[in-house]
Amino acid sequence: MDFDELISRLDLPTKIRLLTGADMWSLPPLPEIGLDAIVMSDGPIGVRGGQWRPGDPSIALPSPTALAATWDVDLVRRAGRLLAQEARRKGVHVLLAPTLNLHRSPLGGRHFECFSEDPYLTGEIGAAYVEGVQEGGVATTPKHFVANDFETERFTADVVVAEKTLREVYLRPFERVVAAGAWGLMTAYNSVNGTTMSENSGLVNGVLKGEWGFDGFVVSDWTAVRSTEASALGGTDVAMPGPYGPWGRRLEAAVREGRVPESAVDDRVRRILRLAERVGALRLPEQQPSELQPSELQASERIDGVALVREIAGRAFTLLANDGVLPLRAGATIALIGAAGREARVMGGGSAQVFPEHVVSPLTGLAERAEVRYAVGTDPRIRLSPLPGPVTALFLDETGTVLSEQPLADGEARWIGQLPPGVDGERLRTVRLLAAYTPEVSGEHELSIVGAGAFTLTVNGESVLDVTIDLDSDDLAVAFLAPPERRVSVPMTAGETYELALTHREDASGGLVIVSFTLGLAGPSAGEEELMAEAVRVAGECDVAVVVAATTPEVESEGFDRKDLRLPGRQDELIGAVAAANPRTVVVVNAGSPVEMPWLDEVAAVLLTWFPGQEAGAALADVLFGDAEPGGRLPTTWPRRLADAPVTNVTPVDGKLAYDEGTLVGYPAWERSPAFWFGHGLGYTTWSYDAIAAEGTSVTVSVTNTGDRPGREVVQVYVEGRLAGFDVVEAEPGQSVVTTVFLPERAFQVWKDGWRTAGGEHTVRAGRNAADLPLSATVKM
Repeated sequence: MDFDELISRLDLPTKIRLLTGADMWSLPPLPEIGLDAIVMSDGPIGVRGGQWRPGDPSIALPSPTALAATWDVDLVRRAGRLLAQEARRKGVHVLLAPTLNLHRSPLGGRHFECFSEDPYLTGEIGAAYVEGVQEGGVATTPKHFVANDFETERFTADVVVAEKTLREVYLRPFERVVAAGAWGLMTAYNSVNGTTMSENSGLVNGVLKGEWGFDGFVVSDWTAVRSTEASALGGTDVAMPGPYGPWGRRLEAAVREGRVPESAVDDRVRRILRLAERVGALRLPEQQPSELQPSELQASERIDGVALVREIAGRAFTLLANDGVLPLRAGATIALIGAAGREARVMGGGSAQVFPEHVVSPLTGLAERAEVRYAVGTDPRIRLSPLPGPVTALFLDETGTVLSEQPLADGEARWIGQLPPGVDGERLRTVRLLAAYTPEVSGEHELSIVGAGAFTLTVNGESVLDVTIDLDSDDLAVAFLAPPERRVSVPMTAGETYELALTHREDASGGLVIVSFTLGLAGPSAGEEELMAEAVRVAGECDVAVVVAATTPEVESEGFDRKDLRLPGRQDELIGAVAAANPRTVVVVNAGSPVEMPWLDEVAAVLLTWFPGQEAGAALADVLFGDAEPGGRLPTTWPRRLADAPVTNVTPVDGKLAYDEGTLVGYPAWERSPAFWFGHGLGYTTWSYDAIAAEGTSVTVSVTNTGDRPGREVVQVYVEGRLAGFDVVEAEPGQSVVTTVFLPERAFQVWKDGWRTAGGEHTVRAGRNAADLPLSATVKM
């Protein structure tokens, strides 16, 4: 289509209206030029859509760290195609993913949503993700451009970083996905070298759009555009959400007064129209939306999402240690220990959250394969679980008139940006949760309120808690996803029904509408010591003990960084006690990023499942019993202790966060041996690395499966200590395979006022991980 001709039909106010969201998740339609509304949705593990509710379930894939742990670009591309299928089903044109920020420090609270500490691996996995989604006619927006590798003060922090470091480390994954054809990109909240990224013309206009030739659209992170003229000149194309914000009439005035050229507005509109054409939201004006041919945008065959999620999870599971206890023999009795054994943590908190139709817990998955005895041992969760449903949410105006009545699956109430039909945010004054609860056990029950603002909780009409909860953070993610909790103890009798009502008084100030609070419940339970003793007893009575140890939403989530790498609660103590009772103890680590493992030398095996997605338990059974091989390799180095990590600073000082370590990020910077190196991972067979040959920038490696089972190996190639290529190979017992890895030119380049190829001879090594590279060859440039 002739975009310039379409733009010429629009007046200035209409063009500017297109640059800001029509609401929380979409850009406005312009039917006069055949433009439909463009709908965006959070990812990266699923497509939530416009509602933060479970009414329209979403496939929940494993976390991005798990995707990266597969080291398999073809598998990740298939995951992308599944996400595109989900997006089309939900009417979504743009997926707000993937996250390309790096694991600069293990304390990053949102690292489960990123891929790796390594820029090359991040770029390759990110490019496969982008290609897979966009093959299905859905746009991606790799994020957060750039240096958004922490959560503390993320709205205001200024990252001070040398250009060499930016180019060789933090910009490199973005450069790769732009080369892969990304249709969108999201700017970060933070500043880089004194300029916030929504206004950073040097990086957005200069590097991204100019030097790299990016022809897609640049969307702000939500609420990140805070100025009119500076942001309009800084390269951000779309300010989300809307329709409020600093553009609109103020930007129109800036254009009319000559402070912002209209050509800058036209360029933004052109990019939005190009996006619309790519995703099927732009048609000839005389066409109706229904006349579009979906087959042009959809994959040729439907993907079985449940099967693919299960496959990816198993391929991502990373076997860190194994004395031979795994795979388990058929008929073994299993002691399953840990709160996460019954309620696995399958995803991280924040914008990555979706609502799957079902979740297979480890208990459910293993019970289908073996005799399982379960004991909780200890529960590290700080907050009470939501009250079991059914629960009803009433939306009330100032007079008490019901504007809407919404059924809820449990006591969690969340709406952001879009309220239920019939609810006017200006009229809304109160949201009330109603539930009838009949306890099974008599005794003291704990009720909790999680949220911010004024609340009243009643039981059978009598107030038991009347409180105003204040936040200590301005971060929208913290307000929405991790507000404080208040508890009250209430005696209840088994068999009696109690009418519970939680009333939340809403702020009717207009603008962005957020309803986010939870009514929690916990019944009487045994004390911690009794639970621990029961777990030890059960473990000693079974053939093998499987302890599922997990982080909690208070440890890994969007909105805050981690304070340490310890497993929360008394889980370390529980693992030590269980291992003492049963030498065949397998620890399943259910975490999105590194944790310390003081019990490592005391257990028989350690299996890392990351946040494994909705098929967690089924995939765990597949791997523990050997139906599937744990195919994962670490995308990030795991320290023995936090103090050993080369970078531990994620807290700005006086508003600035200095990346003083320069390019020494991740495994090249380690001075002490970690618990497990970048690239580490065991399978159920063994491999020999036999030969290497280099010709030009292609490296050929021969390996042999020396074990007695079929297996999969990730052949890793490093240049001067940095990952430069990899490939996944498979072989039968005794079979040798040969793979050729083509090394990118960038592997031999450094930044010095431009990219410079380092001439001479370069040592190329191949092997199993960053510290186990038995083969070497020489490449001459």
